Amino acid sequence: MWLFLLQDVPTKLVAKAVALPMTVRGHWFLSPRTEYSVAVQTAVKQSDGEYLVSGWSETVEFCTGDYAKEHLAQLQEKAELIAGRMLRFSVFYRNHTKEYFQHVRMHCGSVMKPYLKDNSGSHGSPTSGMLHGIFFSCNTEFNTGQPPQDSPYGRYRFQIPAQRLFNPNTNLYFADFYCMYTAYHYVILVLAPKGSPGDHFCRERLPQLDISCNKFLTCSMEDGELVYQHAQDVILEIIYTEPVDLSLGVLGEICGHQLMSLSTADAKKDPSCKTCNISVGR
Repeated sequence: MWLFLLQDVPTKLVAKAVALPMTVRGHWFLSPRTEYSVAVQTAVKQSDGEYLVSGWSETVEFCTGDYAKEHLAQLQEKAELIAGRMLRFSVFYRNHTKEYFQHVRMHCGSVMKPYLKDNSGSHGSPTSGMLHGIFFSCNTEFNTGQPPQDSPYGRYRFQIPAQRLFNPNTNLYFADFYCMYTAYHYVILVLAPKGSPGDHFCRERLPQLDISCNKFLTCSMEDGELVYQHAQDVILEIIYTEPVDLSLGVLGEICGHQLMSLSTADAKKDPSCKTCNISVGR
């Protein structure tokens, strides 16, 4: 049997026809969110040792879907293995350019609006190109307990008290785990107010996390106050699904460097990393 497999996106890879004078057994590993065209040709061995070859079958075209919840659960388990210990924090922050925040003030009524998530991270993530939200960070430096002074996104930082975005009225979801050909690994989480459109979107597609007990980001009550912790050994990217008013926080300039090499805008996941990849499509 011969099998011809054409993969149109995302890599424009064409697997040439390969002679297989035997029954094909096993599985094909297919990428998520990818269009395929498949045609089959058979070869029957004759008594004289020659093969009687059929014509090519009709081409079948199909497109694979996004990661299902069980696939994301596998990614979550892998991420949990390297998340590390938990560190306390008190603010979420968003780094961007001076021009961005000027635009928000002048044209958006000082309200940051959710926008469509780009295609960074895993190719099969159901949030890419589908979920609207605002990216925030929360990682701190272990020796100071404060956000780092360097940023890949701009020299201006908006900081907002953690309880404004994350509290018992918020649901937390695991969305992705990836790296970009570096030692750094990223975990994408989604914060969605209960009952919001973002919450409904995530509930159908993403694993939900217990806000007070998980390996990445927690909100728990201690001595009558909310206490917040984040994982030390992964870089967390937090998507908040609702608009955020600048009046709820503080905007200022940071003194560190702008590390553009760490930007994850439209970043492609390293498909060879054994730490953050799973096998699907069998």
